[in-house]
Amino acid sequence: MSALAGDESAFALHPRLAADTIAIAALDLSELRLMDDARFPWLILVPRRAGATGLLDLNDGEQATLLHEIRRCANALQRLHAPTRINIAMIGNLVPQLHAHVIARFDGDAAWPKPVWGFGQTRPYRTDERESTLAAIRNSLGG
Repeated sequence: MSALAGDESAFALHPRLAADTIAIAALDLSELRLMDDARFPWLILVPRRAGATGLLDLNDGEQATLLHEIRRCANALQRLHAPTRINIAMIGNLVPQLHAHVIARFDGDAAWPKPVWGFGQTRPYRTDERESTLAAIRNSLGG
């Protein structure tokens, strides 16, 4: 079992994730957040485990929970957007805190077929757009 397993008390969201994303919900293991870039339906899951920088910092049960949460988010994006593809990644090159990207991609989207990271100018959600997107995601997840 990882020394980090179950360590939620010292968890703090990395400042870059806090600045670039919008809170959606607290899942069993992860904070679910929306990337504030309206060009792409893009969710971020951040396991509430202090010091976790990679998947292997989670114990087997936590890894299974994270995979389940990723699948729930991917299914929600699939229902909401019917994308060409769902991209799932855990890179951590700029933000060392463990986090998973779940991104709905479409033939012909602004970055297609390249990755969305560092592509073009971010377009933050307008207030009305943000609120309707958050409500749709929460509803698709079942609460």
